[in-house]
Amino acid sequence: MNPHSSTATQDRARVQPAPAARRNEWRAAAMVLPYLWEYRGRVLLALIFLVAAKFANVGVPLVMKEIVDALDAKQALPLLPLMLLLSYGALRLSNTLFAELRDIVFVRVAQRAIRRIALTVFRHLHSLSLRFHLDRQTGGMTRDIERGTRGIGTLMNYMLFSIIPVVLEFGLVAAVLLTKFDWRFAAITFIAVAVYIGFTFSVSEWRINIRRQANELDSRATTRAIDSLLNYETVKYFNNEEFEARRYDENLQSYEAAAVKNEASLGMLNIGQSCIIAIAVTLLMILAAQGVVDKSLTLGDLVLINGLLIQLYIPLNFLGMVYREIKQALTDMERMFKLLAQNREIEDKPGAAPLAGTAATVRFEQVDFSYDPKRQILHAVSFEIPAGAKVAVVGHSGSGKSTLARLLYRFYDVGGGRITINGADIRDLRQTSLRGAIGIVPQDTVLFNDSIYYNIQYGRTDASHDEVIAAAQAAHIHEFVLKLPEGYETRVGERGLKLSGGEKQRVAIARAILKNPRIMIFDEATSALDSATEQAIQTELTRIAEGRTTLVIAHRLSTVMDADQILVMDAGRIIERGTHRQLLERAGAYAEMWALQQQEEAAPAAPALALAP
Repeated sequence: MNPHSSTATQDRARVQPAPAARRNEWRAAAMVLPYLWEYRGRVLLALIFLVAAKFANVGVPLVMKEIVDALDAKQALPLLPLMLLLSYGALRLSNTLFAELRDIVFVRVAQRAIRRIALTVFRHLHSLSLRFHLDRQTGGMTRDIERGTRGIGTLMNYMLFSIIPVVLEFGLVAAVLLTKFDWRFAAITFIAVAVYIGFTFSVSEWRINIRRQANELDSRATTRAIDSLLNYETVKYFNNEEFEARRYDENLQSYEAAAVKNEASLGMLNIGQSCIIAIAVTLLMILAAQGVVDKSLTLGDLVLINGLLIQLYIPLNFLGMVYREIKQALTDMERMFKLLAQNREIEDKPGAAPLAGTAATVRFEQVDFSYDPKRQILHAVSFEIPAGAKVAVVGHSGSGKSTLARLLYRFYDVGGGRITINGADIRDLRQTSLRGAIGIVPQDTVLFNDSIYYNIQYGRTDASHDEVIAAAQAAHIHEFVLKLPEGYETRVGERGLKLSGGEKQRVAIARAILKNPRIMIFDEATSALDSATEQAIQTELTRIAEGRTTLVIAHRLSTVMDADQILVMDAGRIIERGTHRQLLERAGAYAEMWALQQQEEAAPAAPALALAP
């Protein structure tokens, strides 16, 4: 069995429309309505201009009929055609003038709606839990947002300024046909319009499935490309440029097939629409020409009917495109609004309070937690960090150390037990107040692709220049920055890749210092530093921690010897606790880890001693 065929089948199954999908499409359209209502004055004025343009448009063939009849040799009058010609020119100008005024008035409404909805989606994404962001595919998500915001403008313009004008113009043309000509003209026109609309809507519904599949494949291709470029160094390490190109091309091939099918189906739709219009126009012109031959209609009537049909069928043909574009816009918006439908895992309770007090005592009380229900990470973890004290957590990788920091920040809620600050459960506190009181220096520092100054000032965006420099000096990065050609304006590159691991970590330390929080978390804060720099930074971190409630997550035990209490974790449980001296005297797991690290640090020095004279 061809694996690609299986994948394609799965793709089609995933994008098949259902009543729920259609409901989601129109729910997305309903979300645009409040923005139209906000600018209802502008919308009303734009609609007035629209109606004026359509009346001018329908008036053109009526005036043209009078011009043709007036030029008939039997009744030609030298002044009358001149007045009619002037009226004809005025109507032509009015049609364009009112259409442009409509667009000028409405453009702010559409752009403001795009801006507001894009901002709403952006804020919502930042409000979602860490769990969502760990699972997301950045490339595909950004494409969904890009297409969705573009779809908003398309939807607003077409629904107001394409569907309404066509309906209005059809009504005006029908009124003229019914009042000036016999019932056959109106009957053919009505039947043709009904068949045209039914054919267009049914085929467009079928085509929207193809569009959904194309969107899915486009997002997947973009995700693959961005993921590969973000991991540029890894690709180079393993010489996998061609492998990545092949995987990307596989996605592009699938998108190419869907795009070709989409365009082919569009061609079929256009051919069918043209056939319906051609048959109707031919029948109407035969009737009109027969009327001229029978002397029941004038030559001007023939021109009028032809002009009315052109006035009607050009926008009607446009209506087919409009419906396709609206359905496409709804499909594009559907994926973006699915992001808004993502539930916030972590939300403030009604009446959540700010964190009170200036000091902060942190308590973990019988805390259980799991990222996945099948695998529990923490088991009944209990400890206290008194206000102004320093507690260190050590243990092997995977023991649950960093999870403590994520729970304290409330990136996740505990599964059992509770975490309190000054006796208040953090689930009862405002998230902004809680996180504003905590500063962190993470093990894996990711920087914005901006200047060093921007990345340090990010710790407190309203900090002055002198405060930013003071934080950099405290983190021992100031001298390094001054040596750079562009100083603090040096850009750090994507995720800070232009800086070494140690330089990035010192930027993170400066950022945390600038925040000046009540609670500090050092998560392997010096793991990327050399020994000499580590000693200098460690002294500074000790100074920073004074008077603050501090949680230190460490691998190197030498960095936590001065902690008021050290917790030793293994498999999500605290197996030992005490001061550095107490734990060594106990000769347990901590003592073994200490002895092992002392041996590792001494080993490189042994060969050097052997070579000494």
